[in-house]
Amino acid sequence: MSSNEKLDLASPNFVNENFEKLASLFPNCVTESADGKAIDFDLLKQELSHEVVEGNKERYRLEWPGKREAIVTANLPTTKTLRPVREDSVDFDNTENLYIEGDNLEVLKLLQESYLGKVKMIYIDPPYNTGGDFVYKDNFTKDTQEELLDSGQKDEYSQRLVVNPETGGRFHSDWLSMMYPRLKLARNLLASDGVVYISIDDNEIHNLRKICDEIFGIDNSRGTIIRSTGTRMGSGNKDISSEVDYVLIYSKSSEFEFSPLSMSEDDLKIYDQHDEKGRYLTRSLRRTGGENRREDRPSMFYPVFSPDGTEVYPLAPEGWESRWVCGKETYERLLSEGMIEWKRVPKDGKDEWKIYQKHYIGEAVKYASNSWDNIEGNKKATREVNKLFDGMKYFNHPKPVDFLSRILAISNLEKNEIVLDFFSGSGSTAHAVINSNAKDLQNIRFIQVQLPEPTSEKSEAFKAGYKNICEIGKERIRRASKKIKEETKADIDYGFRVYRLDDSNMQDVYYKPQEYAQDSLELFSDNVKPDRTADDLLAQVMLDWGLPLSLKIEQKTIEGKHVFKVSENSLYACFDDGIDEVFAKTIAKDQPLRIVFKDSGFKDDTAKTNVKQLLKQLSPETEMKVI
Repeated sequence: MSSNEKLDLASPNFVNENFEKLASLFPNCVTESADGKAIDFDLLKQELSHEVVEGNKERYRLEWPGKREAIVTANLPTTKTLRPVREDSVDFDNTENLYIEGDNLEVLKLLQESYLGKVKMIYIDPPYNTGGDFVYKDNFTKDTQEELLDSGQKDEYSQRLVVNPETGGRFHSDWLSMMYPRLKLARNLLASDGVVYISIDDNEIHNLRKICDEIFGIDNSRGTIIRSTGTRMGSGNKDISSEVDYVLIYSKSSEFEFSPLSMSEDDLKIYDQHDEKGRYLTRSLRRTGGENRREDRPSMFYPVFSPDGTEVYPLAPEGWESRWVCGKETYERLLSEGMIEWKRVPKDGKDEWKIYQKHYIGEAVKYASNSWDNIEGNKKATREVNKLFDGMKYFNHPKPVDFLSRILAISNLEKNEIVLDFFSGSGSTAHAVINSNAKDLQNIRFIQVQLPEPTSEKSEAFKAGYKNICEIGKERIRRASKKIKEETKADIDYGFRVYRLDDSNMQDVYYKPQEYAQDSLELFSDNVKPDRTADDLLAQVMLDWGLPLSLKIEQKTIEGKHVFKVSENSLYACFDDGIDEVFAKTIAKDQPLRIVFKDSGFKDDTAKTNVKQLLKQLSPETEMKVI
């Protein structure tokens, strides 16, 4: 018997029926609550009244159930850390690029001190919330770890991932609660002249714009790019098929300025005139389009004199008073520089003088428009990735490298500035950065962050040995780098350091000593977990001290001890045991700005005191700390 032939064996659910009736009559009164879809009764009262109904105070802002929790989530500190994975890295000690595996919310928190105000550009391609996407579920205060695993709300990496179905009562709210704290933390990382680009489609563009207006400020909205995907999404006649997606652009402040794009040969065809100075085009000196009347800019209405002495005013073809494109002083300068050209143009059976400004090809610049339909779309992007993997398809819907390269090109990036992508997927942003560096020799640095989402056991990627998306992304960057290096021979940074999000390197007693009895503390004479390495400790120290993880790391032996040197003498770290006065005297000669040891690493308590005093005497600028 089919399911629709089975008896319901239950009385009618009048509440649900009434809800559906109200929803069909007043769809604007349907909202989302903590318990799912609900009716906004204040709004319903207003719909049923001819007078203003007093209710909650009206305000212009986006609200959703869970917004306060999202704000709290962004502000909660974390004790997690990033552990280096040297075996997956390329040129670990020297590269300035980072690839970080883990929940991007926790990673963004960890980067707050080291990268505060240091990121020039952010690009992200988050889940579009189409009904089948996974979203991060960040607040599980009511659930136990066991319940999360049993219900599938955590994967094998203990990441908080859930499917967000369109039928869910908090479909938009859960997506907003995921995006809000991440964007809030991301804004902190942007430089004062930084900019963020966010790809999105029709499903959430309206909500995304509202939270970005709130986080970045409505005055810092810098436009919306419409990108042709080259792929028709959707079929049938229920909805209009979509062949575009969007990129919302917000800056940290008004300091950000877009940079112009290089002009193509097709762009240059309009420079169709030539003189001894080179190719040029002409444009009317009279203002056309908007704000082209005398009253708009009275100072730009004045007479000029044609070659035969005729006095010419900026008059529209219809006869009303218009204006020039510049003031009289600027006109006189253009005239003296040979940038003005007069032409006799036939009109009503006789010729009249028309005045033009010359624009030479040497001055030619082109700024990006909001319509990007001249870049190949997602099909080409898929082919690009497939080709790197010997024709195999391991990743769906990557963004085109050309598209991301154009975003890099308009972002006014300068040498050594940082580009961050914390939904990095297949690594398209890193690919684009390496490609642009090889072309322009700028050495822009990238930080990629990606959750290690498991690949489906039925997928070709899984069969080829790629157990999660991060493995695909890292291999894509390696292969793209090799290809670009072979083709361009450019001397740039092709490496990347891999870090993996994990629990703190320190025992719980390190953070909560008050919860342990005095006799129990002896069990934790070493604060460090037994499975952690010196590399692990160095990363956590760098983050805690606010040092970028991309700084050059050297390793050397001093008095038989293994020492890390970070960025020359910015930081020395030694996590060996047996630290004594002899070691302190030797290392003080290098005058490091900072030095860190394990608390349990000193030869004895006397040595700990003496080392501290010796460093004060021999290297007074050195700041010593222990973990």
